[in-house]
Amino acid sequence: METVASRLNKLGITLPKLAGPSGTYVPCRISGTTLYVSGQVPRVDGEDAYQGVVGQSISLTDARKAARVAAINMLAQVSRALDGDLDRVTGCLQLRGFVNAAPGFVDHPAVIDGASDLIVEVLGEPGRHARTALGAGSLPRNFAVEIDALFEIRA
Repeated sequence: METVASRLNKLGITLPKLAGPSGTYVPCRISGTTLYVSGQVPRVDGEDAYQGVVGQSISLTDARKAARVAAINMLAQVSRALDGDLDRVTGCLQLRGFVNAAPGFVDHPAVIDGASDLIVEVLGEPGRHARTALGAGSLPRNFAVEIDALFEIRA
């Protein structure tokens, strides 16, 4: 059976080491067999990236890349919460995506596909999830995208 680690390796993805939270919250919380992941943004090598308004200063293509980076960061948080054992994830239940969108921008789902596609590439069929893609008037630190998710895990 193919492992999550082997899929990450095939995709050339190394999960980043992430800093702790910047506020009064935890990156992940486990309740029973559900893992809740706080909002994740597109930081690269610890630096803020993909900042700006989608449809204005950020293109759809770059916004999709931002969502993919945020999803990689999310998997890093999940891995840390599960002591490095991503094979404990039995499914992604829900993904919510928020797009820092210009007025009139309507391609929010296409942006968040960057995150959804990555989750399915890494987790396979269990990565298919319910999803919400929303536009926001602004996001923290002017990030183009923020995502959060719920995962089902083995105890």
